Amino acid sequence: MRSPQVVSDPALPTEVTIYEVGPRDGLQNEAELVPTAVKAELIGRLLAAGLPVVEATSFVHPRWVPQLADAAELLGELDRTGIDHTVLPVLVPNERGLDRALELGCRHIAIFGSATETFAQRNLNRSLDGQFEMFEPVVTRALAAGIDVRAYVSMCFGDPWEGEVPVGQVVATGKRLLDLGASQLSIGDTIGVGTAGHVRALVAAFGEAGVGTDRLAMHFHDTYGQALANAHAALQVGVTTFDASAGGLGGCPYAKSATGNLATEDLVWMLRGLGIETGVDLDALLATSVWLAGVLGRPSPSAVVRALGAGG
Repeated sequence: MRSPQVVSDPALPTEVTIYEVGPRDGLQNEAELVPTAVKAELIGRLLAAGLPVVEATSFVHPRWVPQLADAAELLGELDRTGIDHTVLPVLVPNERGLDRALELGCRHIAIFGSATETFAQRNLNRSLDGQFEMFEPVVTRALAAGIDVRAYVSMCFGDPWEGEVPVGQVVATGKRLLDLGASQLSIGDTIGVGTAGHVRALVAAFGEAGVGTDRLAMHFHDTYGQALANAHAALQVGVTTFDASAGGLGGCPYAKSATGNLATEDLVWMLRGLGIETGVDLDALLATSVWLAGVLGRPSPSAVVRALGAGG
């Protein structure tokens, strides 16, 4: 079978937006530098497969993430291939990153915060509270320039240094990011320890704080094999935007226990079986991940790619 049998659940949303993070989050942990032309081809293939949002890169300092040092070059390469880079989101860590995004005409940016003190110190060199002092001018300037801002918040379900993360702490952090002016909050299970009940409780707590599911996205990692179960739990409570990475690539350079992202193919397969529309061509996406696995020289961790890849 190349597609699951469809058995719809009327209690679930009818459409879902997949926010593809493969070119940025998926590749940022690769030890070997991926050529800029390969990154541009990957983005082109993902867009052609129907992914509605593809995050292109990050304007992080090359010392911290060498894989993304070619951010400006990549955006120029996309333009040369006929892709308007200005419609693709880019991650900006601070005002210097925003300056680069503005210079290149980007219209969608993302900031990356932490729900825990330790990760804020390790990833941002800021305290949990101090991170907002860094983000405030970024968001203010971006909004003044007519740029949409998305906010990621990491370590929402557990932290490798601090252990359990209180739900209230996650909600307080996420709400502050939204209050700065972010249009959407992506809730990250950075080390993949979340479970379905935890997902439902966290979404409910955001609702009690006045943040509806229309402003939330979920970003799951599959470290403990829970990503799809967690996505289904989020669907059950009304979440309709999910981050995913083609082929299940990805991790976090500042958290060694963070393994691959939820594979886009696995998510699409589940959603298709539930009769939920995504607009994604699974065969085209599969072919892209098979191609990318060949470029990287190792098999994809995606279960769907492993199951169907030989014929992809």
